[in-house]
Formats: sequence, structure tokens, C-alpha cells
Amino acid sequence: MNSKKRRTGIFPFNRAKLTSLIWLIIFVVIILLLSLVIAGAAWQFVEDLQFVKPFGEEQEAFNSLLFIMIFSALVGSALAAIGGRFFLRPLRHMTEATKEIASGNFDVHVEAKGTKELERLAISFNEMAKELAGIETLRSDFVNNISHEFKTPLASIQGFVMLMANKDLTDQQRTEYQNIVITEIERLSRLSSNVLLLTKLEATDHDAEVTEYPLDEQIRRSVILLESQFQEKRLKTVIELDDVIISANGEMLHHLWINLIGNAIKYSYEGGTVEIRLKAAEENVTVSISDEGKGMNEEVKRRIFEKFYQGDRSRGTEGNGLGLSLVKKILEMENGTIEVVSAPEKGSCFTVTLPLRHI
Repeated sequence: MNSKKRRTGIFPFNRAKLTSLIWLIIFVVIILLLSLVIAGAAWQFVEDLQFVKPFGEEQEAFNSLLFIMIFSALVGSALAAIGGRFFLRPLRHMTEATKEIASGNFDVHVEAKGTKELERLAISFNEMAKELAGIETLRSDFVNNISHEFKTPLASIQGFVMLMANKDLTDQQRTEYQNIVITEIERLSRLSSNVLLLTKLEATDHDAEVTEYPLDEQIRRSVILLESQFQEKRLKTVIELDDVIISANGEMLHHLWINLIGNAIKYSYEGGTVEIRLKAAEENVTVSISDEGKGMNEEVKRRIFEKFYQGDRSRGTEGNGLGLSLVKKILEMENGTIEVVSAPEKGSCFTVTLPLRHI
């Protein structure tokens, strides 16, 4: 078995490479034959027209051989140049397309022609250009969306601060305007935190931060952190948590539970119930967070994990459309999944499944 592996390493030829080599040999042989035939015909033409003086047989043989060698070299070089331009045309097109991508134009496409290697290279190049175009579109949309999300609360803060400068305001009006400004500042703070967290998720290697800890205790602490929001809406809670030790990135999962439980509170009706259940299995764990709120239709449910998407436009000031995008990203990192069951006016249930051991 070891000798077989060594042979594979020394002779890394596959069928496609062997085919390319055969075509190259055929191309060289054809050029050689053509150049010799053309050179021989040219020498015969020169002799027939008596452009050279008659020599002895030995001298004539030498002259003919020298003429044929020089002429065939010139003809062969010309044919090789012409054939090379034909065979290398896909590479020249790819070089031009690469320059277009370097200049920022990702809307380029090269034809997959030539040998199998060139076809594969062209296909890979087109896939790369498509991915780069998608990344550029995402970047542009992200910048536009975040600019809009920052602009709206800033404009609101500016407007109410200017109103507060009016000396004729009553104490009640001034207090109302102050509360609105505080709310908008908190919204900006959440937006900044979510953007920074999203950047951290996309730029940091989190495998080194995996630890073992009690997941049930982490969820209890998340509920306690949101206790004031539960009380503000007078929500009842049903909490059933199995004792679970999980190996995962605790910091990231903390953000996940805060987002999901916070959403359950946000979209619950006053006096409703939020249920949080943790069930352990042999290799994974499931956490379900459900509410009795307004729920979602199929269109909203399909798009809730998109960045900056807010299905409830009438309550858009309460969020920034990044919370569930962060949840999705965190679950991708932790090899987890999420399922959503929801219907209008019947509440929503988010079920998260995570492996007990980080893969």
C-alpha cells in the first residue's frame, strides 16, 4: 500500500493530463512535418527556377540540407506562433477578465473552451467572479442599510433635542421628549453592539473559545437579565430546563438566548405567557422558546433571518433587523440548527438544536 502511494506521488498523471500531453505532442509533430514539407517544396522551387548556381553533389546536398533546416525553422516558428495564439486565446481572455475584476468590475464571464484543464479553470473563474459580485452586492446593501439605520434615530434625536430647547414646553412635554431621546440612544447602542458582534463573528476564529459549562444555568441567567422586560409587560413564564453540560462557545450562545428570549418578549401581548424548555438527548440538545404573541405569516417567516429585515414595519423602531441574522450566524458556527413554527395571532416557537460536543 505504501509503494502504491509513492507511485501516485511520483507520477501524478491523470487521464486529463495524459490527454493534454498527447495533444501537445501531436501539435509539435504536425508543425515539424508541415515545416519540413514547406521547406522542401521551397528548395525544389528554388532549384527549378535556377536561383542557385550548380554545385557538386556533395555541396548541393549540404546546401539543400542547410536551406531546409533554416527555412523549416522559420516556418515552424511562424506556425507555432499562429497555433500558440489560437490555443492560448482562452488564457488571454481570462487575463483580460482578471484585469476587469481587479478594477472592480465583477460582471465578467469567460467561455469555457479548450482543453479540460482550461475548461475547469474557466468554470472556476466564473464561479469566483459570481461570488465576488455577490459579496460586493452584500457589502453595498449592508452599508446602505446601516447608513439608513443610523440616520433615522440620529434625525429623531436631533429633532427632539431642538424641540426641548423651546422654553415654553411644559414639564410633561419635556419629560416625554427626553424619554424619546433616551429610547433612540438605546436603539443606536443596540445597533452598534450588533454590528460589532456581527463583524467579530465573521472575522474571529472561535474554536479556541470553546468551553464546557451548564447550559441550563446560562439560560436561567439570560431570563434574569431580561426580568425587567418580563415585568413591564406582565408576562408569565413557564421554564422547564434539564441539567445539561454543553461544550460550546458560551459567549456566542449567550447572545443567541438574549436575542431569542428578547424577541419572544417584544412580540408578546401584555399578560401573555413565554415558555422556555431545554431537553437533552444522547448527542444533542434542543431549546424551544415560544410566545403567545402576534406571530408571523409565511412571507415574514421565510425572510426573518435576512440582515435588516423587519417584518413588523409598524414596530420597526424597536429593532434593527440584525438580531435573528446574528442568531443564524452563531448557529452556523456552532453546527446548530433552528426551526420556526408560527402563524398570525397564534404566537411563534423557535426551536434550537445544538450538539452537546463542539464539532
